[in-house]
Amino acid sequence: MKFTEFNFDAQLLEALSYTPFEQATPIQQKAIPVIDQGKDIIACAQTGTGKTGAFLLPILNKIVNREEEGVNTLIIAPTRELVIQIEQQIQGLAYFINVTSQTVYGGGDGKDWEARKNALKNGTDIVVATPGKLLAILTLGIGNFKKFQHLVLDEADRMLDMGFVDDIKKIIKYLPDQRQTIMFSATMSEPIRQLAQKISKDPVQVSLAIAKPAAGVDHKAHLCFDEQKDKLLKHIIEARSDFESIIVFTSTKNKVADIVKALKSFGYATGGISSNLEQNQREEVLGKFASRQMRVLVATDVMSRGIDIKEINMVINYDVPNDAADYVHRVGRTARANAKGEAFTLVNPKDMPKLKKIEDLIESEIPKEAMPEEIGQAPEWRVNKPKNNRVNNYKGKKKKWYPKKKKGGNSNSSNEKK
Repeated sequence: MKFTEFNFDAQLLEALSYTPFEQATPIQQKAIPVIDQGKDIIACAQTGTGKTGAFLLPILNKIVNREEEGVNTLIIAPTRELVIQIEQQIQGLAYFINVTSQTVYGGGDGKDWEARKNALKNGTDIVVATPGKLLAILTLGIGNFKKFQHLVLDEADRMLDMGFVDDIKKIIKYLPDQRQTIMFSATMSEPIRQLAQKISKDPVQVSLAIAKPAAGVDHKAHLCFDEQKDKLLKHIIEARSDFESIIVFTSTKNKVADIVKALKSFGYATGGISSNLEQNQREEVLGKFASRQMRVLVATDVMSRGIDIKEINMVINYDVPNDAADYVHRVGRTARANAKGEAFTLVNPKDMPKLKKIEDLIESEIPKEAMPEEIGQAPEWRVNKPKNNRVNNYKGKKKKWYPKKKKGGNSNSSNEKK
C-alpha cells in the first residue's frame, strides 16, 4: 500500500515525496487508519518496522496549518537518543508543513532549559520528551494543554522496564481526559495491557507477529569463557577489515568502559555510550560513529532501540541479552533496508540457556563457530542444567556442568601454556 492511498493532506504527501519511502509498512497500514479515526490504540511493533511513521504521519496530517495555541501532541520516549531520533523525523517532514516541535530531555545549558519551558508554556504543536525531565517542568506549573489532543507513549515496555511508570501516571494527571492515547510497545505483556486500560479508553489492539531478524543478517555464536571474550572481539573484528561500522552490545553500563579500553588497546577507533555520559558527550560519540570517524561503538541495551544509523556492518553481543526479544532489537541495527549484515554473540556457559531461548524465538539454530587455536579451548554446548547447579566434582563422575577453573589460567589444563 502506497502512502498516496491514505487520505493525507497534499502538503504532507509532498513532504513524503522527498523521502525514499513510498510503501507503507505492515504496522503503518494497520495503525494509521485507526489513529486517523481518533481512536485510542495500543500497537505491538518492534524497532525497524516503521512504527514512528505509524503514529507521526496521521498526527501531522491532522495538525497541518494548525492555528490554535498550546501543546497539541505530547510524545514520550524512554531515552534522549530516541527523543532526538523522533524529533529529526518531525523536522524532516515539517520543512514542508506548518508544524512546530520541541524536545524536552536532560542535559544542555540554561538556554535549552528556557526553550523547553517556553515551548510548554506558550505552546508548540508537538513536544517530544523523556518522562523525568518533562515531569520536572510540569511540577513547576508550566504547561498549556487547553487544546491538547494526542498523547503518544513510544517504547512503552522499555519505559516500564526503566521504572518510569509512576512518572507517566503523574504526567497524565496534567493532561485533559478528552484526548487520543496512542501506545507503541515491542511486547504486549500483561503490565502493558494494564497500563493501557488505565490511561486509554477502549483501545484498539494492533499487533504484528514478533518480528524475526532481517533475512540479511548472518547469525553466528562463539562458545567461550569470560576471560576469552576480549581476544575473541579482536579476532572477529580483525577478520573483517572492510567493515567500517561495528556495534558491540553489553548488558551492563559498567562493562562499557572496560570493553572500550580493551578495543583501544588493540588499535581500534572505539567509543562507548551509556547513561553514565552527559548528553553532549553521548551526542559527540554518536556523531563520530555515524560519520565513520569511529569504527566501533560499545553500547548498552538501553541504546539498542535508540540508535538509528545506516549501514552498520556488524553487531557483536559481548554477552547474551537477558530477554530473547532484546536480541532481535540488537541485531536489528544491522541489515536494515534489505542490506546484509553479521551478528556475533559471545556465549559463556551460564548464558547458553539464554541463547537457546533466542534460537527458539527466531526459529533458527545459530551456528557455533570453532574457537581459534591461539585463544584456547571452548566450553561444550550444553543448555540443560543438572538438578544441583553446583559444579559436579564428586569422585568417579566424569561429566561436569562447568569445567573447573584454575586461578589465572584457562579452565582446561590441557590448554595452559607450559
